[in-house]
Amino acid sequence: MWYWFGLAALALIGETVSGTFYLLLVAAALVVAGAAAAFGLSLALQLVVCAVIIVVGALVLRRVGVLRQRTDPSSNADVNLDIGQVVTVAAWDPDGSARVWYRGAHWQAELASGSVRQTGAHRIVAVRASLLILAPVT
Repeated sequence: MWYWFGLAALALIGETVSGTFYLLLVAAALVVAGAAAAFGLSLALQLVVCAVIIVVGALVLRRVGVLRQRTDPSSNADVNLDIGQVVTVAAWDPDGSARVWYRGAHWQAELASGSVRQTGAHRIVAVRASLLILAPVT
């Protein structure tokens, strides 16, 4: 019985490292399997209980949308701290690109789709590799 709870503790430790909901679900299933062992169910039934909880839990988490990535990391300010910063565009090249001074270096930039090409202050709306995607500040 105690080995289930030990495995659950290891899964919780792994959850703190990985940051996913999968190991949290596995830890919950292991705790329930430990409770099944405490009630005297056979090892086979303990394994079945654990497996069923993991499968059903994963299906529920996928259905609810917890396990889906909601935003593109290239335009998510929670992932990339450059998003939302303001830069100044002195001139646009004929190909639609520009070079801007940002964080002590020159960066290649291009205009976000649907934006009007103009000089002046622009906000970083996305970052693709080392390319800044800009929109005019209004």
